[in-house]
Amino acid sequence: MSSEEPYVHDTVSGQRYPLAERRWRSEDGRPLWCSPLPGITRQDIDTGERSLWRYHRSLPAATPEPVTMGEGCTPLVARNWKGRQCHFKLEWFAPTASFKDRGASVMVSWLRQLGVEAILENSSGNGGAAIAAFGAMAGLDVRILAPAYTQASKTAQIRAYSADVQLIEGPREASEAEAIRQSKDIFYASHNWHPFFLQGTKTLGYELWEDFDFDVPHNIIIPTGAGSNVMGCDLAFTELLRRGEIARLPKLFCAQPANCAPIHTSFQSGNDLAPAEFAPTIAEGTAIKRPVRMTQVLDAVRRSGGGTVAVSEEAILGALNDLVASGFYVEPTSATAAAAFEILCASGQIRQGETTVVVLTGSGLKASAFMTETFSGHTEA
Repeated sequence: MSSEEPYVHDTVSGQRYPLAERRWRSEDGRPLWCSPLPGITRQDIDTGERSLWRYHRSLPAATPEPVTMGEGCTPLVARNWKGRQCHFKLEWFAPTASFKDRGASVMVSWLRQLGVEAILENSSGNGGAAIAAFGAMAGLDVRILAPAYTQASKTAQIRAYSADVQLIEGPREASEAEAIRQSKDIFYASHNWHPFFLQGTKTLGYELWEDFDFDVPHNIIIPTGAGSNVMGCDLAFTELLRRGEIARLPKLFCAQPANCAPIHTSFQSGNDLAPAEFAPTIAEGTAIKRPVRMTQVLDAVRRSGGGTVAVSEEAILGALNDLVASGFYVEPTSATAAAAFEILCASGQIRQGETTVVVLTGSGLKASAFMTETFSGHTEA
């Protein structure tokens, strides 16, 4: 590893920029990536801190006054699932009830430290809620652009944090296009574009390492839209491998709804920009047609020796029913990962005796309209 100061860079052009520059993309319009970091040892964990900030020494720069609500340190629950042992990582045990709080805490902390006073985000729900919440705590003005079809319960949560919510007509990508247009006037703090958001999501990997007594599972299954958890885990485990704290990388598996599976289609074809067909899906949190960091997500999966799974709507709903019946009240997006676990076991990609983590990313309360409609017919015996 080089001893030079960390920086951010465009992985295509190689152009570098200082960490302290207020920038969310390169001059060529591409997302930025943090330079390789050395990682930490178990002795570097701040054990007096009960949040993701216990891993603050793994971040690119010091943040003396982080914006935090205790995010991280989520439960890891072992279960016998369909005849196989697995561990469910309950990421909805977070201040705003989704995994997005990890990235929001680190990104907003850094932006406030840089003196940014107002931020913009586009999101269909969880990302907007997380950034609105942490932005409010940081004293920032927050504007969230969301597709007009976003569930009212999700926009209500965002508005509750005093964010300015603008509903954008058209498909999900229209909100991103409008956010990029508005970024001329307000800083675009995007969970898909800003590299410090990924520095927050990488704490999931560090946390799993600590959960498993400073070892790693064989497999990690992640519901995947833009892929921030996939890239974050790859960052963490690559750093730990580089530091000599682990002997191998865990296999990363992307679980996507078959109705919107561009990462799966590209991975299976070997073409990073393979065309994919799209249809509505109940796993709306992963319904992203063109992930901005597609190449990096695919690289992470390939580097780990993992793979991708496309899950039918029927299988997602079946897994949702099974999860809820087991006490896990998750949104349909999370159920995609549980359904993928069954598929991977049946295909032999996950073998008997291997340790597998299924990441459950968001609470069922996030999809209250769908959950009410789906389970309103259930009555007590």
